[in-house]
Amino acid sequence: MTFKFFDKLSQDFSELLNDKKEYNVIIEVDKEGNTKSFTAHSVVLSYRSPYFDKELENATTNENHIKTIIKPNISAQIFEIILKYIYGGSVNIENTDTKTIYELMINSNELELEELSVKLESYLIESKASWLRTHFSFVHHSIFDGNKFDGLKKFYNDIIVKYPNLIFESENFNSLQETALISILKRDDLKVEEIKIWDYVIKWRIAQNPTLPMNLEEWSNENFEALKITLQQCLPLIRYFHISGEDIWKKVKPYEKILEKQLWDDMIQHHLFPNEPVESLILPARIISSPELPPRVNEPFSTIINKEHVAELSSWIDRKSTTYSSENIPYKFELILRGSRDDFNPRTFWNMCNGHAVTIVVAKVSGTDEIVGGYNPLAWDNATNSQRGSEMKTNDSFIFSLKNGNIKNSILSRVKDSSKAIYLSPSQNMYGPCFGTDEFAMRTYVSDFTQDKQCWCWHVSGCGTFYEKPIRTTNEKFSIVDYEIFKIIKK
Repeated sequence: MTFKFFDKLSQDFSELLNDKKEYNVIIEVDKEGNTKSFTAHSVVLSYRSPYFDKELENATTNENHIKTIIKPNISAQIFEIILKYIYGGSVNIENTDTKTIYELMINSNELELEELSVKLESYLIESKASWLRTHFSFVHHSIFDGNKFDGLKKFYNDIIVKYPNLIFESENFNSLQETALISILKRDDLKVEEIKIWDYVIKWRIAQNPTLPMNLEEWSNENFEALKITLQQCLPLIRYFHISGEDIWKKVKPYEKILEKQLWDDMIQHHLFPNEPVESLILPARIISSPELPPRVNEPFSTIINKEHVAELSSWIDRKSTTYSSENIPYKFELILRGSRDDFNPRTFWNMCNGHAVTIVVAKVSGTDEIVGGYNPLAWDNATNSQRGSEMKTNDSFIFSLKNGNIKNSILSRVKDSSKAIYLSPSQNMYGPCFGTDEFAMRTYVSDFTQDKQCWCWHVSGCGTFYEKPIRTTNEKFSIVDYEIFKIIKK
C-alpha cells in the first residue's frame, strides 16, 4: 500500500516560495513604474519549466551567486499567480476577471507551463465562450501564430463558419492580423458572397494605408501599386470567377490596376464566353448555403422557460381569456438564439435575428427568479440607418414577466400606444431587443448583457409609456443570466 500526501507536499513547497534565505534567483517582471522582483530557487524553476531551465543556463550570476531573469512583458499580478502554481501546483481564478485569465494562459504558454496553459484554455472555451466571441479580434491575433491553442483555434473556426458577420462587421475587423485574414479567406465553407469578401478585403487593406486619398479618382499609379503589394497574399484567394458580371464591372473594375492583366482578361472572357478555357486558376465556389443542422442530443428546448410558460405565452398571442393546456399548445417555439450558446454581444442578436418575424424574447434576470420578455409580431431589422433609430408600429406586441420560483403570478402588459411598440436602435453594439421606451430593453455598454447591469424595464405611469403596466416592481437596471429568442410557428 502507498500513502500519498500531495496536499502537505504542495503546502510545504508553497511555504518554500516565501523563504527569503535560500533563494538563488531573482525574477524582475512588469514595465517601468510597475516593476516588481520575485525571489525563487533555480532547482524548482528548472524542473517545473523548460523555459526557465534554458533561461537559467544563460542568466548572469552576481557576486552572491544569484541569477537574474528579466520579464518585462508579464504583469506582477499574473507572475505571482504563475509562481504560486510552480511551487504549489494550484491556481485560484474564482474572482479573477476573464481578460486576466486569458493573459495568464498566454504567459503560461510562453513559460512552457503546458499543464496550466491547456487547463486555462479549456476553462475559457467551456465557461467564457461569450467573452471569447466578444473579443474575437483581440484573442485571434494572439493565438494564431504557432502550433499552440488548437482548442481555441477550432472554437474560432466554428464561429467563422457559422457567423462570418461577427468578424467582417466587427469594429475591430480593420485591425485583424493579416495571417488571420488569410486563414479565413482560404476556407471553402465561408458562408459569404464572394463580392462581399472582395469589399471586405479592400476595406481592410485601405484601412492599413491611411495615406491613401479618400477619393479613388485621385489615386495615382503608385497608390494602386502600393495597394497591390500589400494585398499580394490575399488577392489570389478571392474566387473571382464566382462574382457576377455586374459586380465585376461595378466593384472590381475600379481596382483593375491591382490585378494581374491575365486575370482581368480571363474574368472578362469568362463572363462573355463561359465555356471557353482560361489561363488563370479557377478556385471552387464557396459553400454559402446553410444546411439544417441535426438536433442536438438531449438539449432542452429552453434553459429559461418550461411547457407551462409556453402554454401561457401562446394564449396571450391568441388573446385567449383562459390558458391553453400543456397538451393543447397550438404553436411550436423554435430556438433562434441562446445567449449562453451563441453569445451575449448585442451584435449577435442583430446578426442572428435579422429578418425573423413573430418572435418571443425571454430573459432571466440575474440574482432573482424573474423571467421577463416581449413578443414581437414584426420582423427584426438590423439595417436601420437613422441616427435616432426607428420605431415599428403594431397593436399586437406585448411584454411580460412569468411566474417562476418566488414569483407567484405572471404579468401581461399589452401595447397601448402602437406608434413605438418596438424600437430599433442605431447603436447595435449596445442595444438588443427593445420594446417601447425601454419598458423592456436589453442594453449593455461593454458588449455583454451579463456584465454591467444596463438592461431595463422602465415604467412610470403617465410618463411617455407605450405599454399598459410595469412588468417589474422596480425600475432598477439589471444584468441577465441568459436569454433566448424563439420563432413562433403555427403547428
